[in-house]
Amino acid sequence: MKTDNLNIGSLTLSNRLFLGTSGYPDLDTMANAIKTSETELVTVGVRRINTEDQGKYSLLGLLKENRVNILPNTAGCYTAKEAILTAELAREALDTNRIKLEVIGDDYTLYPDSIELIQAAQELVKKGFEVYPYCTDDVVLCQKLIDCGCVCVMPLASPIGSGLGIQNPNNIKLIRKKISQPIVIDAGIGTASDACLALELGADAVLINTAVAKAGYPIQMATAMRDAIKSGRNAYQAHRISMKEHADGSTPDEGKIKYHMKE
Repeated sequence: MKTDNLNIGSLTLSNRLFLGTSGYPDLDTMANAIKTSETELVTVGVRRINTEDQGKYSLLGLLKENRVNILPNTAGCYTAKEAILTAELAREALDTNRIKLEVIGDDYTLYPDSIELIQAAQELVKKGFEVYPYCTDDVVLCQKLIDCGCVCVMPLASPIGSGLGIQNPNNIKLIRKKISQPIVIDAGIGTASDACLALELGADAVLINTAVAKAGYPIQMATAMRDAIKSGRNAYQAHRISMKEHADGSTPDEGKIKYHMKE
């Protein structure tokens, strides 16, 4: 099989599993999950970053030690203005143009505010950012975000932290048919089969945080997610058989033994 890298913005990645960094029992567990998963891209809330502490046992220190690319996010922002300011602070502090854009609409669903999201995306693209927008699984919204100049779209599978998995698989298929840019499934993944399904449906990658960080055994779950992503991608590229409402035997008719009863 040929090398199957993912090109997203200025990055070329060989691993299609992205990890979040919050909610782990401790920094050592987080670091081991990152190492075990073989992820090359992790997301960090800008508000959690202490740029003055980059020692061996700090968050930034551990990420640098694992040699992963950092994707700062605007978690906790509720308006385009807040998100833009947070992104600018992240660029100055971490010297990166990459930003995961989150503009939350309400505290109950944690769904994105699509209007504010588009406004923020348009402005950040103008300012030279590579924008990774967290959005709903709305094919029209995804197309508008790509038209804004975002390097990918990040539709949710289900509400953040819910573990419900992909609630609208057909929407993911529609988004895949509509846009050619990378699709990263973000939010709601609960276990390895969810991640595998996301890739089987045509997503290019999956971003996972809670499902690994708060699993009973995070390192083992990170391993499961890593393998599931590979399996899902292979299955998508292999082109599954079509579904039928009836049996379709695999044994050919040629060579069948025919028995005729004597009268």
